[in-house]
Amino acid sequence: MMSKRLRTAVVLGAVLLVAALVMASTQTVEYGERRTNERQPPGEIMDAIGLMPGMVVGEVGAGRGRFTVHLAARVGPAGKVYANDIDANGLAHIRDRCRRDGITNIETILGRVEDPLFPRDSLDLAFMILTYHHLSRPVEFLRNLAPCLKPGAVVAVVDPDPVKDSDRRGYESTSKEEIERDAAEAGYELVRHETFLPRDNLFILRPKPHAGGRIGVSESRRNPR
Repeated sequence: MMSKRLRTAVVLGAVLLVAALVMASTQTVEYGERRTNERQPPGEIMDAIGLMPGMVVGEVGAGRGRFTVHLAARVGPAGKVYANDIDANGLAHIRDRCRRDGITNIETILGRVEDPLFPRDSLDLAFMILTYHHLSRPVEFLRNLAPCLKPGAVVAVVDPDPVKDSDRRGYESTSKEEIERDAAEAGYELVRHETFLPRDNLFILRPKPHAGGRIGVSESRRNPR
């Protein structure tokens, strides 16, 4: 006959197993992601950028969805994540990941190098992580991103610091001076610079108010290819 202590241990083990299976089924960490998530803790970053349930987020350079799934979990079923990339294969993987894990609040968008192609006036927040230094035309990209932002929305950028992350070459990182220069030319201002991450910076950009309304849409958006 099973002792009371053993029965308790069996029940507790079953409860923990079910909880683990539920968590794994809703947000699977894929190979290679755990180490990057330790470097860039999703919870800490989402707290720092003020991400809340119900918000609509546009992630630039979503890749295979490493951070996308965390954004989706935070905004919840009342919110939405637009996952942008120029890599169609990466976006296909995100869609497969959503089907596998039962995630229903992510929509993928195949963008262009100079334009994310998010819906106009749709975003409470634009976000990019380990992406900004890959932008070949950052000023034009930021200009085309501006019309996608709701009034009061900001752009959050997490990118390697050229000094703190000594393993990376200069062109694989973004300094405060570089992003301030790009932001000013694109019509934004740097409103926050957070340094709590050990190897990365967090920059918060906000479109500057312009006489007569929002930042204008560039020619590339007026006349899409």
